[in-house]
Amino acid sequence: MPNQPIIPEFITVHLGPPDSNARNVRVSFPEYIMNVASSEIFPTWPESALRANIYAQISFALNRVYTEYYRIRGYDFDITNSTAIDQYFVYGRDIFDNIRRIVGDIFTSYLRRRGSVEPLFAQYCNGTTVTCDGLSQWGTVELANNGFTPYQILTNYYGNDIEIVRNTPISGNVPSAPLIPLRAGIANDDVRVIQIRLNRISTNYPAIPKIIAEDGIFTDDTERAVMAFQRVFGLTEDGIVGNSTWYAIQYIYNSVKRLNELNSEGIRFEEVSNELPDLLKEGDSGSDVAVFQYFLSYIAGFYDTILPIAIDGIFGESTRNSVISAQKTFGLVQDGIVGENTWNAVYKAYRGIVDTIPVEYTEGTVIPFPGVTLTLGSESDDVSVLQSYLNYIAQTYTEIPSIPITGYYGTRTREAVIAFQRRFGLPATGRVNALTWSAIASIYSDLYNGRRISDGQFPGFEIGG
Repeated sequence: MPNQPIIPEFITVHLGPPDSNARNVRVSFPEYIMNVASSEIFPTWPESALRANIYAQISFALNRVYTEYYRIRGYDFDITNSTAIDQYFVYGRDIFDNIRRIVGDIFTSYLRRRGSVEPLFAQYCNGTTVTCDGLSQWGTVELANNGFTPYQILTNYYGNDIEIVRNTPISGNVPSAPLIPLRAGIANDDVRVIQIRLNRISTNYPAIPKIIAEDGIFTDDTERAVMAFQRVFGLTEDGIVGNSTWYAIQYIYNSVKRLNELNSEGIRFEEVSNELPDLLKEGDSGSDVAVFQYFLSYIAGFYDTILPIAIDGIFGESTRNSVISAQKTFGLVQDGIVGENTWNAVYKAYRGIVDTIPVEYTEGTVIPFPGVTLTLGSESDDVSVLQSYLNYIAQTYTEIPSIPITGYYGTRTREAVIAFQRRFGLPATGRVNALTWSAIASIYSDLYNGRRISDGQFPGFEIGG
């Protein structure tokens, strides 16, 4: 599902029950709502009743679109016209003039519960031959005749915690699955979405381990959770989130959250906010730039066609030229901008190199960053190497505590990492990304080879921003 609901330009309607051989029709979203309203309610009803019903119809349809209710089940449509499960739609029917006017006024508005993101699954029924827990269509007429406004009618049925969201952006309905499969080492908001969903799913399916940090970084604990999910639900157990795993996670997440029910648990705003940059470009600065420069600088030593760069955290002309040389090397669009394709091509090349290096601690030898951020809960040979480096450094810098070499990234290892980061002017995150690993390795190498760093000096490179 997208981060925030949008009004789709078009909606695909299946003219029958989901598994029937009926055909699909693609119509504009307002045209769809006009058709449903003209098919389900009477144009002679009071306008407050008409508007209340149309708000509910819009919200119902958007819930189907936003949660990809049918798409994640393998169907090639967004909604059906089966009144047993969806809304009544009669392809090609005439539209009433007042219905056309009202829909034109409000089709970019929908209902949601306060504090939730998703459109309310605004269940409703006619209120005479069929009754339900939601809105009664004929009941809205009586309320309107008694002077109720559309909002008062809606709160009468759905509760006082609903709100009408207006002026929702109109956009193409793009599938939510990422273009590139998510795997260890990738960092973006799609990874954070998966982490949040897996952690919620694990509450109902405890065989899936919790992910320590929902930070958008695909670490080994994320990989373990993905593999456990794949094992529980009969998918290929490769730890990679491709289309099938992405939509399976969404399907189960929707189910445990009851997003397609009136009493939905709801999606909180912090669950869908964008926190990681979509791209890096000239003029940017900071640790994200420096991390990419680290990968690019490293592979430049193995590719004659890639220009070497300094790791300074500043995306200047030299970085742009190096990015263009990498894009040319990997057959990408040469725009000098680091989007998802460029980031992953460079990262893939980096992992291809470092994966050939044996992961074991040898005194005095520096191993490059393993390519996967190490954080609380990580468990691997890379953690053992990290712990060995930190213990050696702690002999000189006593504010950094010594830790047991276990291969497990527990709270004591995290405390040692934070102490190192604070001592050498790095963001005290407690996570070991490319920058922290490079700094630790640099200090270790300098100390081992007898080159002491002056007090407060940053090891190896500076971070801009």
